Amino acid sequence: MSRQSKSEFAVELRSVRKHFGGHEVLRGVDLAVRPGEVTVILGPSGSGKSTLLRTINHLEKVDAGTVRVGGELVGYRRKGARLHELSEREILRQRARIGFVFQNFNLFPHLTVLENVVLAPVSAQGRARTAVKTEAVRLLERVGLGDKADEYPRRLSGGQQQRVAIARALALRPDVVLFDEPTSALDPELVGEVLDVIRGLAGDGSTLVIVTHEIGFAREVADTVVLLDSGTIIEQGPPGQVLDHPTHPRTKAFLSHVL
Repeated sequence: MSRQSKSEFAVELRSVRKHFGGHEVLRGVDLAVRPGEVTVILGPSGSGKSTLLRTINHLEKVDAGTVRVGGELVGYRRKGARLHELSEREILRQRARIGFVFQNFNLFPHLTVLENVVLAPVSAQGRARTAVKTEAVRLLERVGLGDKADEYPRRLSGGQQQRVAIARALALRPDVVLFDEPTSALDPELVGEVLDVIRGLAGDGSTLVIVTHEIGFAREVADTVVLLDSGTIIEQGPPGQVLDHPTHPRTKAFLSHVL
């Protein structure tokens, strides 16, 4: 991603607000993620976690505040004191450097596993198909699906489909990968295989922002745990601090229900 200003942060949200009708979902959120860090966002249902994640790649437009990835303002261009929304083409260019793994995989059912991984780097980034295909094969091997390249999504388990979705996100060579409840649509016995892949990415030094309800996983992989409640970050810090020694009453109440 071309940078408009130098930044020590891979992702930076400043005073982000988002409304849906009369309901304020995000209430002035500030969040900063350094390159190579894993940030896990926890919180009760309806707290704004997925909305926050979707503002990072402009799937949700912010009503106030700013989002930057790699120092570049996402979704807007500043002219003087005003912000002007980018064209759809410019926004798609930005999104092509921000990997996103959805709850429900969102694979194209009419494309093979390999074609699902190859599509975006070729169409959105204009990269050479031959080189992308070679890289896609390596990525499928990395997520343990090298033997499934020619299969169609319907022939895969949910865990396998989600691992394809992760390979697809990585094929974009993103600055950051966003995970929105990546195991919530999986049967319990398939959760581990997906978490293992994400665990490997964390170990490799990838910049990850993960919305999840897997507290044990958060404790294991996170550099920073963020507790979001009613659209506000009420607590954040190292997992040992937030999960074992929370200071906010609402953090304590949330953890008492999930631990």
